Order: sequence, then C-alpha cells, then structure tokens
Amino acid sequence: MLTVKLQMMFLFKKLVTPFLLPPGIIILLLAIVGLASLTRRHWRIGILNLLIATGLYSLSIVPVASYLTHGLEKEFSFPPQIEGDVIVLLGGGSIQKVPDLTGTGTPSMLTMGRIVTTARLYNRTKLPIIVTGGKWFADDISEAALAARFLVDLGVPESAIIKEDKARDTAENTRFTADICREKGFSRPIVLTSAFHLKRAMILFNRQNLEATPLPAYFLSTGDPTTNWPCLLPEASSLYLSSLALHEYLGIWYYRLVG
Repeated sequence: MLTVKLQMMFLFKKLVTPFLLPPGIIILLLAIVGLASLTRRHWRIGILNLLIATGLYSLSIVPVASYLTHGLEKEFSFPPQIEGDVIVLLGGGSIQKVPDLTGTGTPSMLTMGRIVTTARLYNRTKLPIIVTGGKWFADDISEAALAARFLVDLGVPESAIIKEDKARDTAENTRFTADICREKGFSRPIVLTSAFHLKRAMILFNRQNLEATPLPAYFLSTGDPTTNWPCLLPEASSLYLSSLALHEYLGIWYYRLVG
C-alpha cells in the first residue's frame, strides 16, 4: 500500500511541477486567460492567447525539440577516417567573470562539449588546433582564450594552439579562420562544432575555397520518436533546444538568401 502511495506522489509531482515553473506556468496562464476571454466573447484576445500558448507549448516538449534538432544533425556523422591538416574549434559562448579552477571565466555548456571532443581528437591526430571566438566587451576574456586554457588543462600543449580572438559570430569565425589557414598553409581544416551548428558553419566554410571536413562534437537528438507521456510535459530544456534549432534555421535561410 505504501509503495502505491509513493508511486502516486511521484507521478503527481512529475505532472504538476512542469506547470509551476517556466515555461509551463506561462503556458498555463495564457491558456486560462484565453479560455476566460472566449467565455466573455472577447474572441480576438482569447484566440490570440490560446495560439501563443499552443505555440509555446509545442516548442517546449521533447518531440518537437528533437524533431527540429534532428533536422539539422541528421546529415552528419563521425567519419571512419578523420583526415585534415588542422582542427578548427568553433566557439559557442562563454560565462564571464565567474571563478574557475585555473582562472576566471568559463566556456558555456555548448562550448565545453566542443572543447572536450577537440582534446580527444588532438590525442588521436596530434594536429594543430585553431580556436576561434572573440569577446563582446573590452573587459571580457575572449572565447578563444578560455577554450585554450581548458584545452591546456586537458593535456593539449599550448604550442599546438592557435588563437583567433576577434570573431563575434559564425561568419567572422569562418572568415578569420580562413585567413589564418591561408597564412599558415593549411588547406584541409577539420571543422569541429556541435552537430546542430555544423550545417550553418559548413555553408560558410565552403565559401572560403577550403577543403573543410565537418566533425560533430556531440549530438543532441537521436532522431527516434519518443512515445512516453513525460516527454509531452513542457520543460525549459526542450524550449532551449527548440530556440537553438530555430536560430540555426534562421541563419541558414539568411546566408542562402544573401548568397
């Protein structure tokens, strides 16, 4: 009897908690306002609130986030033979001014996975590494400097690292890295970044007349449909993944549009 009671409490907690935290509570409030408006015949306000609630809910559940992410990742895989003459590590954000084990500031979670895979790849290939990523404010530490510090902590010799510390976005990452490649005589860069980011990055690298090889640092989706009921509950992590994916799709469309 106690086991059944504990199981019911666990299920209740799992069902209710997502609607006490964002984005669930926002979805719930929008839905309540929408339904209340409809009962008072305020049709436009009611429908608008319900549409926003539905859209936010859709972007906040695992199946939609997984579908959007997999659409970006599905064409990439780990090649059986990794060939190139330099590893290019693309930055993905940083957390400034926080304490760290060996300094101040730390790469974002997205960047951290890229750094770890870069260190693993270096141990296999011993290829030089270009780390690219600048900073937004004068007193910040560049993403390249942060990534380089962590790579050294993971055993990569500082002499193997080339820092490109001026780029502020993927387009500048690509352009400034291509300049370094031409200056140093590299022609076959291995472009290493998150799998969801590779498609946009490769569009830009392919315009630099370099024989670039895409290499995913990690994947965020398996592509397999999820069918259990908890995956239909809204959560901030799924909304975050959906936002990352939509940002990539917008970037891809923009670069294709401007040519």
